[in-house]
Amino acid sequence: MAIRTERVVAGVTEVVLDVPPVNALSSAAFRELARVVRDVGDEPETRAVVLRSAVDRGFAAGVDVHEMTGGGPRAVIEVTRACADAYAAVDECAAPVVAAVHGFCLATGVGLVGGTDVVVAADDATFGLPEVDAGGLGTATQVSRLVPEKKARWLAYSGTRVTAIEVARWGGVDAVVPRDELLATVRSVATILAAKSPVVLRRARASLHAIDPVDARRSFRREMGLVFELNLTPAPDEARAAFVGRSE
Repeated sequence: MAIRTERVVAGVTEVVLDVPPVNALSSAAFRELARVVRDVGDEPETRAVVLRSAVDRGFAAGVDVHEMTGGGPRAVIEVTRACADAYAAVDECAAPVVAAVHGFCLATGVGLVGGTDVVVAADDATFGLPEVDAGGLGTATQVSRLVPEKKARWLAYSGTRVTAIEVARWGGVDAVVPRDELLATVRSVATILAAKSPVVLRRARASLHAIDPVDARRSFRREMGLVFELNLTPAPDEARAAFVGRSE
C-alpha cells in the first residue's frame, strides 16, 4: 500500500509514505495521501499527525517522472494537480502535523514538509529542489517556509542540496537527531501536542493558517501555471528537452 496509517501513540496518527524504492509518488499516490491526511485530521481522536517515510533511503524523491513523461500532456496536468491536492491537505489539516525526515527530501518531499508545523530531521537528511536540472519548476511556495528568501531562491535556481543542520540553523527544522533516534523523537514531540486540549490546538492551527501572509493554494496554483507553460508548449524548447532527456 502506497500510503498507510499507524497508531502507536495515543491520540497520534502516523501517515506513512511507502512507495519503494525512493517514494516517487504517482498522481494516484498523491490523491490517496491527500484523502488520508484529510480523513485522519478530521477524526476527533486524532490530536496530532506524524508524516514519515517507510523507505529506508529517504523521505521522498519527488513525482513519478515516468508517469509524467510517458502519459503525455494529460499526465503532466494530472500529476501536478494531484500534487497540489496533497500539499493543500497537509497545509490545511485540522490537527497539527509533525514531519519526520531522513535521507533525501527532494522536490515534492520538500513541498509536503513545508506544509507541516514541526520538522524533526535525522542527521543524514538533506533538502533540495532538483527540478531546475530536469527542466521543471515548482515547490518554491513550500521551500520558502523552511528557509530564508535568498536561500529559497538559491535552492530553486541551483538544484543544490542543504543539510538538516543548515536548515535547522535557519529555523526550518526544529531538531536534528541521530537517524536511529528519529522515530522516538518525533513520537515524543507528537505526544507533547497530543496532551494539549484538542479544541484549543485545532483552533491554534486554524488561526496561524488564517494569518499566514502567503495563500499557499493560490501561490502554488501560479507555480502550476508556469509548469504547464514550460512543459506543455507545442514546440519543445531547451527546458522541455532537458526534462525528457533526464527521465529516459
